[in-house]
Amino acid sequence: MKKRTLIAALAVVALGAGGAAIAGAAGGKDDGDGHDKAISGSALDRASAAALKATGGGKVTETEVGDEESYYEVEVTRADGSQVDVQLDRGFQVVGQKADHEDGG
Repeated sequence: MKKRTLIAALAVVALGAGGAAIAGAAGGKDDGDGHDKAISGSALDRASAAALKATGGGKVTETEVGDEESYYEVEVTRADGSQVDVQLDRGFQVVGQKADHEDGG
């Protein structure tokens, strides 16, 4: 009986570790401590609307809370494929934006 309990406990631990790894890979950018913090909930709706208004439209492709340059960062991909990072303060006001020239490296 002890052997079954030990096997069950190890299985639970293994599943938990696997789930944490998947959750970590699904988020936004790295916040410096190895965990991604994407914007969520109503904050995501407000940040997305502000960023899309600032860029004249497009599609929100990535978000981050606690960006090194602002409180929120929203990456918008425009219809022509160009990307813009929009920086927002806690009140969802645009405090900056710049073209994002990621080269995959």
